[in-house]
Amino acid sequence: MEMKKRISLELRNRSPVEVAELVVDNCRSSDGEVEGLTEDFKELEFLSMVNVGLTSLAKLPSLPKLRKLELSDNNICGALETLCEKCPNLTYLNLSGNKIKELSNVEALQNLKSLRSLDLFNCDITTLEEYRESVLELLPQVTFLDGFDQEDNEAPDSEADEEDEDEEGEDAPTGDFDHEDEEEDEEGSEGGEDEEDEDDYAEEEEEEEQAGVQGEKRKRDDEDEDDEDDEDDD
Repeated sequence: MEMKKRISLELRNRSPVEVAELVVDNCRSSDGEVEGLTEDFKELEFLSMVNVGLTSLAKLPSLPKLRKLELSDNNICGALETLCEKCPNLTYLNLSGNKIKELSNVEALQNLKSLRSLDLFNCDITTLEEYRESVLELLPQVTFLDGFDQEDNEAPDSEADEEDEDEEGEDAPTGDFDHEDEEEDEEGSEGGEDEEDEDDYAEEEEEEEQAGVQGEKRKRDDEDEDDEDDEDDD
């Protein structure tokens, strides 16, 4: 399918200004240029044009809000100045699987001041000696190159994942909550102990009362016996 037709289908009865994300992977550019994409897509933040046969970005329109651009598996070899002019706020750029061979091909990306993640995997440039060190020195604003930073820490999968982690941290119970539970447990335990003490006291009173009754009974019995003895003496 031609790129222009694919973009028309992806609109789904929306106007270009309503589109924030656009994916046209695996369609075809007839002349190796961007087709059907206009400056009306001024709200576009994510654009994916993977494996569409691009050789040039010269016809890329101005996309001031674009932050993530997927261009892997095309035939782009350089002339990346267009990205700096048309997409100045890019933070993520994937150029893996293109024809980029020399450091000079990516030098223009120095002007993308917000660029944090750059992917050049499967490009010939990766075979250069000290490739990673050279690119990161050339583009000091880049934190993640081919998915890893200078300390070989992997880049987060997406901003969405980071938000999920933050939400999980907010939803977790706090130490104060646990402390309150402990206090409630302690109060419950003390209450139980008080009830047990009262029960014990009641049992002791009952035993004392019973002992008193039995003592009075024995006393009366003894007195009756004495009376009977006196009568016998008489």
